[in-house]
Amino acid sequence: MADINGVNQNTSVYEQINTQNKQNSTATGTSQSQETSEMFMQLMIAQLKNQSPTSPAETTDFMQQISSMSSVESIANLNSTVEQMSTSLMNSQTALQASSMVGQTAYIKTDKGILPEGGSVKGVVALPASASQVRVSIYDKSGSLVDRVFLGARGVGDHDFEWNKDDALPGEYQMVAEAQVGDEFETVQSFIGYSVNSVTLGQNGIGMALNTDAGSVGINDVRQLGKG
Repeated sequence: MADINGVNQNTSVYEQINTQNKQNSTATGTSQSQETSEMFMQLMIAQLKNQSPTSPAETTDFMQQISSMSSVESIANLNSTVEQMSTSLMNSQTALQASSMVGQTAYIKTDKGILPEGGSVKGVVALPASASQVRVSIYDKSGSLVDRVFLGARGVGDHDFEWNKDDALPGEYQMVAEAQVGDEFETVQSFIGYSVNSVTLGQNGIGMALNTDAGSVGINDVRQLGKG
């Protein structure tokens, strides 16, 4: 029998389909199973057209090829079903995780704190090195120093703080965390606690943003989650 599209006759139709699928693994648009079916039919037609009149292909050969094709389609359909189930499960787990965050306190990377009436501002100071004194300076919107919270000597790591003041008006304040290095104070990173109002999921359930009174923040900007 003559060669088919440059493929030697000794290569089975199944192997030719497999080779073609590998070459087109990155193609988009038509589904893999549909592409496989089309390729199979093209190869079958080419095989019939190019067979030798004096030595036609055996019927059993075509039946074996059809059987191989059926197996390929079944596997492709099974893979597609498993992928859909996996995606659906991942989306459900992400949605469940997101819903559990609503109402919790997220400590986000910001120096802006909002003092509620009769409440307090909670935060976390992240120290890259030990310090003989750690303090949080609180400024109002005009930039005037309102108060300071002293945490004392602290080691490397995260340290909680809380600020409230009887005569402080409710509203927005700037919280500047500082660590003493020698005789000087240097600014260090702070994370302020905000209640999670809602959660926005990314495309296909990948990634999420927490919506708070301080705005929407990515999950990577959250230091920790707590109950308040």
